[in-house]
Amino acid sequence: NDGIKRGTDMLLSGKQALVIGYGDVGKGSAQSLRQEGMIVKITEIDPICAMQACMDGFEVVSPYLDGKNTGQASAIDGDLLGKMDMIVTTTGNVNVCDKHMLEAVKAGAIICNIGHFDNEIDTQYMRDNWAWEEVKPQVHKIYRGDGQDKDNYLILLSEGRLINLGNATGHPSRIMDGSFANQVLAQMFLYERKFADLDDSARQDAITVTVLPKHLDEEVAALMVAGFGGVLTELTPTQADYINVPVAGPFKNDSYKY
Repeated sequence: NDGIKRGTDMLLSGKQALVIGYGDVGKGSAQSLRQEGMIVKITEIDPICAMQACMDGFEVVSPYLDGKNTGQASAIDGDLLGKMDMIVTTTGNVNVCDKHMLEAVKAGAIICNIGHFDNEIDTQYMRDNWAWEEVKPQVHKIYRGDGQDKDNYLILLSEGRLINLGNATGHPSRIMDGSFANQVLAQMFLYERKFADLDDSARQDAITVTVLPKHLDEEVAALMVAGFGGVLTELTPTQADYINVPVAGPFKNDSYKY
């Protein structure tokens, strides 16, 4: 919501938003918009993610009648899209907000992306067919049709690219602290493996994608907790034995879902 508010200076509460995708990015986006008082609906292809959205209190809908995208304008649920004040794409997939959706969505709607490159939204169709007006950097009014109706426009943020980078300043420094600390520890871990000292056959075996040990994540997390002023509780040896983990961790197996 930070990038949207910086880009538009609009009051979001009471407006309706369609968040396309309910993966890790979509979950955070939907919750962020709901915190602003928006009425948020979700569209999903994955039944598990869709179930999670339902359990989190969101209505799961489809911009297509009966959920079927035939590639034709007749497949669009115009009644649904005609009520949406905002569409946010979060999927990492291509063309999830297609030209027919852009034609059908409510005039004046905000269109933005937080999921992938600029191909989640069909910005090419918008460039080829509609008139663009730059309101300010990274904020465009897109006039639909022949451009004569000045009330028939969409507001496109960051030209369909990542809104948190285009209309805002990216991740907070505290988040980047954790990311960079993990990267430094990863480099130290790899250095300790002495890859350069391996013979040719061993090198080939060592070229692989490896999940870093969980204790490195826990080390960074513990430092961040301390930075917040938090105090961690230590397991007693009896408690550690009971759940079969070391006193100092790691505390969860690799399959654990945080």
